[in-house]
Amino acid sequence: MSLRSGIELQTKRLADLAPEGFFFALHIRFALPLLHHQTYPQAWTDRYTEEAYALRDPLIAWGFSEVGHTRWSELKIPDPFDIFGQARSFGMIYGLAVSCGPMKSRTIASASRADREFNDQEIAMFQGVITQLHDMTEPPTSLTDAQIEALRCIANGDRHAAAAARLNISESALKARLVGARTSLLARTTVEAVQRARDYRLI
Repeated sequence: MSLRSGIELQTKRLADLAPEGFFFALHIRFALPLLHHQTYPQAWTDRYTEEAYALRDPLIAWGFSEVGHTRWSELKIPDPFDIFGQARSFGMIYGLAVSCGPMKSRTIASASRADREFNDQEIAMFQGVITQLHDMTEPPTSLTDAQIEALRCIANGDRHAAAAARLNISESALKARLVGARTSLLARTTVEAVQRARDYRLI
């Protein structure tokens, strides 16, 4: 099974556990996650984004200060912007949060439902899936020399033909190196791969 397929499988498991949606941000480094996904109501997501609530969310603050799991109702962190209160108006009444990994590569996730609190078994299952996702998407500590050369050419503004000529390889060989780099970095595009390689100090 490919890494992408594995991520999709675990994401479906999370959807089964979270009737009103969920989110995860994997390996947050330099304030940005390696990979993120959310299924909360779109109207809530739009408000959350427009109001920049990620900077004020007590759940995010908890995730960076604790490792483990908690129910939303058990959070002791102040919520001056009433983010949880606003979420309830979108059917997100009960929830859980999970945090794992070291501070330099923290993963934070949450799930919601409208009918009742998550029970201990459901929380443990959700935490287990998030931990699996965290472990299986551990960012690489290095790329091959060939991948680094290819990314550096693109980062410096070369188009494929120019980059291939600079490296004295065919365009198809260059593209293969870039595909390999994108796969290692879990990047959808080469531009994203270049940015992640820079963020992780790989190029």
